[in-house]
Amino acid sequence: MTEYTGPKYIVVTGGVMSGVGKGLTTASIGRILGEYGYRTTAVKIDPYINYDAGTMRPTEHGEVWVTDDGGEIDQDLGNYERFLGIDLPRQNNLTTGQIYHTVIERERRGEYLGQTVQPIPHLTDEVQRRIVEAGEGFDIVLIEIGGTGGDYENELFLFAVKGMEREIGEDHFVYVLITYLPIPQHVGEMKTKPTQQAIRLLSQQGIFPDFIVCRAETSLDDVRKKKIMVNANVPMDHIISAPDMATIYDIPVRLEEEGLGEKLLKKMGLEPRREPDWSHWKQLLARSRTPKKTLRVAMVGKYVEIGDFQLTDSYISVNQSLLHAGVAADTKIEIDWIDGRSFERGDKDVASLADFGGIIVPGAFGEGGAEGVIAAIRYARETGMPFLGLCYGMQMAVVEYARHVAGIERATSEEISDDSEYQVVAVQESQKQVLEENRYGASMRLGAYAAVLKKDSRVLELYERGGRLEEDATRIRQLLDNPAQSFRVGEIMLARDKVVLERHRHRYEISPRFVELLEDEGLVFSGYHRRADGTRLMEFIELADHPFFIATQAHPEFKSRMDNPAPLFSGFVEAALVNQSARVADAQVAAT
Repeated sequence: MTEYTGPKYIVVTGGVMSGVGKGLTTASIGRILGEYGYRTTAVKIDPYINYDAGTMRPTEHGEVWVTDDGGEIDQDLGNYERFLGIDLPRQNNLTTGQIYHTVIERERRGEYLGQTVQPIPHLTDEVQRRIVEAGEGFDIVLIEIGGTGGDYENELFLFAVKGMEREIGEDHFVYVLITYLPIPQHVGEMKTKPTQQAIRLLSQQGIFPDFIVCRAETSLDDVRKKKIMVNANVPMDHIISAPDMATIYDIPVRLEEEGLGEKLLKKMGLEPRREPDWSHWKQLLARSRTPKKTLRVAMVGKYVEIGDFQLTDSYISVNQSLLHAGVAADTKIEIDWIDGRSFERGDKDVASLADFGGIIVPGAFGEGGAEGVIAAIRYARETGMPFLGLCYGMQMAVVEYARHVAGIERATSEEISDDSEYQVVAVQESQKQVLEENRYGASMRLGAYAAVLKKDSRVLELYERGGRLEEDATRIRQLLDNPAQSFRVGEIMLARDKVVLERHRHRYEISPRFVELLEDEGLVFSGYHRRADGTRLMEFIELADHPFFIATQAHPEFKSRMDNPAPLFSGFVEAALVNQSARVADAQVAAT
């Protein structure tokens, strides 16, 4: 029998309910293992039948994370990337829809040679194949299975990983259960019974947790730990307390306080390769807890409210990017969520934006709330308030400028009005047939694309200062060497052009027929992607005579890290702080 030389696997499952932090715990474990010197990757399994998250509403599923290679996947992949510090490919997200789709296509092509195709072994084989492929070249693979251990739709995946364990050997597998311990208000005591039930449900799949990470409002006491130990037959020191923390970046440090990293390595039969160094991470955390300054930012968006609740998960990466930029500037960022429709309905006056240091308009789809967003952008442009537009935010900024500066009063976006002659934002020609045939899944300009930046532009200055041009040059060379992905680079000359690589998720572009006119009227297009056919797609805009008015067709929030903030966000926060300080000073003068 050949000795197994592949990676170790850590399977993370949930108990009681979803949404208690499996993804963040998984990401934190990955960060911890990386500190011990192990190359770690993470795979997210989503049991829904959707092929991917691309066609799911943000109000239904939260933010859609976009990978460099164009995957539209679960937002947990964003946490993995932010914590592990690596770019993950789309193959690291599995869904039930993908598994069935692949197996059915193979059956239709006759690849099963007339066999009866069944969930076991054909579906489970495909799950295992994808996990193994995602783990190639790594020491440890984290596998997070979405939902809870008792969900019917998870049985396929639990059976598959159990089959891998049987084939590879139990010494190469560790199971971690993330569970929640509620504290009912009328009782005032932390209850362990839901955790006990979660363990029992998981055991029905032949899986017994090696570690139990206990999420709760407060720390777990020894009384509760002992109860779980007795009922789960898990060593007491493998029951890990994970109380609510001030920020998500506190989680790996908190888990390490309980020695989780060394305990996991010991369970896998591994020794630390180096001494973990958390000093820089802790410095950033300390700065996030006690910042010297505070900045109020208005987030004018669309996916903000549903019923009586605000859905900040729709913009989780934008939130995190502001936090990262705030930490770098020793500043706490306070975000006020404003639905663009509130300006249209008259619930809010656009002049109320004067209370903020700056305005951000993030990505969105559809025409609802567009006029309110345009009103907010106009306010920022005319008053000198710092503005950052992302994707939809850039498109609406161009519409606003065309209407109120360039004199194209009826300027609009094809997304808002599909029969206008003045569509300064229009659908790509390559997308028209896609829309006509209702093939929406994975049909946009998706993933990383290279943009050539204009010399002497504010955008170029920010990216140079952030060190991104050097970082991205290596990745661009890799794309050029890959025939299947080289289209993402387009026509550039690396030796001469200043090029940056950002991720995209959009169908509409700035219409080429209006670009020259808008430039003549003072709008600076400070970056573009040049396709192989010579077509230029506008990527960045800015205003030369404005304190900070920048927008991008891309989503720079997907590349931001706590220890490496996205350059545009850093520039925005710096400008917004200056604006806020000036406003406070003016108010003090007026008061005296």
